[in-house]
Amino acid sequence: MRAFLAVLARDLRLSVRHGADTTAALLFFLVTASLFPLAIGPAPETLGRIAPGIVWVCALLAALLPLDRLFGADQEDGSLDLLLLSGLPAFAIAGAKAVAHWLATGVPLLLAAGPVAVMLRIPDASLPVLLLGLLLGSPLLSLFGTMGAAIVLGARRSGVLLPLLILPLVTPVLIFGVGAADAVSTGLSPRPHLLLLAAMLAAAVPLCPIAAGAALRAAVE
Repeated sequence: MRAFLAVLARDLRLSVRHGADTTAALLFFLVTASLFPLAIGPAPETLGRIAPGIVWVCALLAALLPLDRLFGADQEDGSLDLLLLSGLPAFAIAGAKAVAHWLATGVPLLLAAGPVAVMLRIPDASLPVLLLGLLLGSPLLSLFGTMGAAIVLGARRSGVLLPLLILPLVTPVLIFGVGAADAVSTGLSPRPHLLLLAAMLAAAVPLCPIAAGAALRAAVE
C-alpha cells in the first residue's frame, strides 16, 4: 500500500507540475459545451432536453485528451521500467495511474459539469442525478482509458488508435449516464441506470488494472 500511495503521489505531483493537460481538458470541455447552444439554438426546452447528452459527450472527449501521455512520458524517460522493477505489481501501477487520472482530470470535469449543465438549462430535478451518474461514470472513463493507454503503448500512431479502442468500451457508460438523467425528466426512476453504472464500476475496478498491467508487461518486454 505504501508503494501504491507513493506512485499515486508521484503522478499527482507531475499533474500539478504539468498542469497544461488538466487545463486543456477543462477548456475543451467548456468550449465544446458552449458551442452547442450556438449550433442548436438558445431555446430552453431544446437545450434542457439534450443537456445530459451534451455534458456526457463533452466530458468523455475531454477525459481522453491526457491519456496519450499517461504511460508514454514514463516510457520515454525510463521511469516505467523503474516502476516495474520497484516490486509493485504491474496492475497496482496501472491502478495508481487510473486513480491519478481521475483525481487530476475526472474530478475537475465533475466540478465543472454542474455550472455547464445549468448553462444548458437542464431541469432542476435532473441535475443531481446527472452529477451522481458522472460520479459513478467518470472513474469508469479513467479505468477504461488507462487500460487502453497501456494496450496501445509503444504502437505506431497510438494517439489515433486510443480513441478507436476506448470509445466502444465507454459507450454503455454514456448510455446509462444519460439515461439516468433522462429518466427523471420523464417521470421514471433513474435507479436502474445508476445501479448498472455501479455494477460496471465494481467490475472494472479489479479487471481494468489487471488488463492494463498485463499490457504494460508486454510493452516493456
